[in-house]
Amino acid sequence: MSITAERKAEVIKEFSKGPNDTGSPEVQVAILSERIKNLTEHLKTHKKDKHSRRGLLILVGQRRRLLDYVKSKEVGRYDSLIKALGLRR
Repeated sequence: MSITAERKAEVIKEFSKGPNDTGSPEVQVAILSERIKNLTEHLKTHKKDKHSRRGLLILVGQRRRLLDYVKSKEVGRYDSLIKALGLRR
């Protein structure tokens, strides 16, 4: 269910602004999106796993707050991030 270290490094490399950038909102949103995708796949097979469903809702809320922050700071960054991740909003 969780993200592997190799996949996390790939996501960081893809969305980072520089070589040591691991904490920018874009990177955080990308990592959360990967975790959300993994949890969604888990919940498709384990429909009664209510604890993981609660964790999924928490992750979605965190991602939403980070996306709202990016949108409030710079709309262009928000639009490019949404497009790169393939999110609906």
